[in-house]
Amino acid sequence: MVSLMCTLRDHTDEVGCCAFSPSLLATSSGDKTLRVYNTADFSEVPFSPLSGHGYGVHCCCFSSCGSYLLSCSTDGSVIVWSSETGERAAVLQHPDRSPLRVCALAPDSSHLLAGACDGTVALWDFTSKTLRRCSAVSEASVVACCFSPCGQMFVSGCTYGDLKLWDVTDVNLLHAEKDAHDLGVTCCSFAQQFKVDGCCVEFRLASCGQDSQLKIWIVSQRDGAASVMKLLHTLTNQSAPVLSCAFSPDGEIVVSGSVDKSVAVYDANLGTLLHTLKQHDRYVTAVALSPTMPWIATGSMDRTVNVWRIGDEISAADSESQQTVCQGRKLTGHSRLLLADWSEEDVQAWMCEEGLQELISIFKANNIDGPELNKLNKETATELGIESVGLRGRLLRKIEALKAEQSGSEAPDEFLCPITRELMKDPVIAADGYSYERQSIESWIRGKNKTSPMTNLPLQTTLLTPNRSLKMAISRWKSSQ
Repeated sequence: MVSLMCTLRDHTDEVGCCAFSPSLLATSSGDKTLRVYNTADFSEVPFSPLSGHGYGVHCCCFSSCGSYLLSCSTDGSVIVWSSETGERAAVLQHPDRSPLRVCALAPDSSHLLAGACDGTVALWDFTSKTLRRCSAVSEASVVACCFSPCGQMFVSGCTYGDLKLWDVTDVNLLHAEKDAHDLGVTCCSFAQQFKVDGCCVEFRLASCGQDSQLKIWIVSQRDGAASVMKLLHTLTNQSAPVLSCAFSPDGEIVVSGSVDKSVAVYDANLGTLLHTLKQHDRYVTAVALSPTMPWIATGSMDRTVNVWRIGDEISAADSESQQTVCQGRKLTGHSRLLLADWSEEDVQAWMCEEGLQELISIFKANNIDGPELNKLNKETATELGIESVGLRGRLLRKIEALKAEQSGSEAPDEFLCPITRELMKDPVIAADGYSYERQSIESWIRGKNKTSPMTNLPLQTTLLTPNRSLKMAISRWKSSQ
């Protein structure tokens, strides 16, 4: 049984990653921030949000003891934060300032790894915060990496679809699995458990990709012999690219999130589907499991993070207690729907939340549902018999805020700047053929990034051309909202 416990709605852009420590949940977003919550009640800690990156934050992770939180960004940096105070303990920069898509910390916190868009991985000694080496591991962007439980190896995954196993000491290639995922790898994760049989050690690795598949591998290493990767399961229950995957602490369960908006929960040993969760409105970009509690966190392009309880069905008393703990953030039915899909009951529930209880009887008598609420204006509000000018004005302001909130999350992707993921005001076309917000791409170029933020190839010129047709399209779209 998997039960939705609460929904966190603090980010203002898509959620890119979720990570648990023994007592905290961290989330990162295209809005350039990290949010940190107590797992006891999922209240936000006093020092949250954390701001320090210049661009969207792609990945975050905790040290195994939970003392440090790490994050990496398009700005080419890894920031090490104190989990107790939120203060920055260190800022580590990729040698070529290449955008970083993923970061990982060894189980014993000895090494820090970050994968970059230029096909390199940067490896730091975490204790001294010194760069040990920056090695080319792919001809394509490195978008996935993770350490083995022993900390002696790491796996990298790239947008070409290859998985590669590396020795940490010298970054020597131990094994290459070509085309592990057609069209590209998106995420990989080791199970914490491993099996020792004589001089052979076996690990389990999960990987997912643009081919809409989640794969579970057996990675074995024998003294004096080459490392081997053997495919154990290919899981195809999701109908679109799978963007994230993670094992439970005991290695018995593996969870994945997909472009089809679903979260799949599998038995990792049998490869059988246990649950399909479908409460997100857009792509599920992140999944994480708590090391100490029966929590699953899932992040999405809909800007929300859902927290789930996995285990036995909860009693009514426990459910009521948990709703109180989550401080009113429990996901209600209407909040998952567009306004046009709201029922009369959804409208009435929303009015209770917004302190408009005195109008419920009027709305109920006139059968006001979502489409009718969407069309409500000053004239129709008067026709309904809402005589109080103040109450009528408050209602209309609440409706406008609701429509603005919903339209913001549904902005067409091509209207968002690829760097900041914000709606563009002055779009320009760069030499790579992509459109960006002028201020963002100019800042990118001034920062000595003479490569494309999208392709990582050199920009032949820094000339920027106004994209007037796109600007007009955005203007028309905003007027229609």
